[in-house]
Amino acid sequence: MTNYFTNVSDSQWQVIKEHLDNGRKRKYDLQEIVNGILYLVKTGCQWRMLPSDFPKWQLVYYYFNKWKREGVIERMQHCLVKQIRMKRSKKEQPTVGIIDAQSVKSTLVSSRQYTGFDGGKKIKGIKRHIVVDTLGMLLCVVVHSASIADRKGAADVLNKLKKAWIGIVKLFADGGYPLPGRAGERLHLLCGYVMEVIKRTEMKAFKVLPKRWIVERTFAWIETNRRNAKSYERQPNTAEAITQLSAVRIMLKHF
Repeated sequence: MTNYFTNVSDSQWQVIKEHLDNGRKRKYDLQEIVNGILYLVKTGCQWRMLPSDFPKWQLVYYYFNKWKREGVIERMQHCLVKQIRMKRSKKEQPTVGIIDAQSVKSTLVSSRQYTGFDGGKKIKGIKRHIVVDTLGMLLCVVVHSASIADRKGAADVLNKLKKAWIGIVKLFADGGYPLPGRAGERLHLLCGYVMEVIKRTEMKAFKVLPKRWIVERTFAWIETNRRNAKSYERQPNTAEAITQLSAVRIMLKHF
């Protein structure tokens, strides 16, 4: 097989292969299947446009869809977060999270059912709602219509967060999350979490905001994987899996 930049190395494969059903003998090595999936995530190509030296695109898509439905991709991503936190001498379970949402433009192939208009950003498409830890590692992602307000969309991502990461006690967020009429307060409760609002103080000049820059940097990392540049997926859970795989690619660089 061609040695593409996106291929996982042998040492990286040792880290993730335990999460995959790698026990039986197959015509194609699962490492080649993973390489094909990560090539698509990075380059943004269509499934049918995968280079011919990967296994057939139908087979690569079959495993992607299988691992998505069975939660394999999400579990692998969560396990990598824990391993990296331990490598950085931090507790396995984070106690602080940073939440934010990113509106992404729709395309002709994206589903109208999950597409909406974000009046603030003037974008028609979907919203990628994420929570990260203080290292910028992705903890949780939910994709929904861009027309859903940040506070309402936060309920979905935080309910998912509670099941996966039981140690979170505090969140940092921007001014889009407080209740109407309470934007001036610094501390709030959001889905049972203590939320500290970090506001922009200079509207006409760029300024790095404490804590919030971490989640903005994660969005930038995710967007280096071109499949995330626009909304190309028909189902929200597919878009979530692509985001999780983008996080996996980022984290594998530590191994």
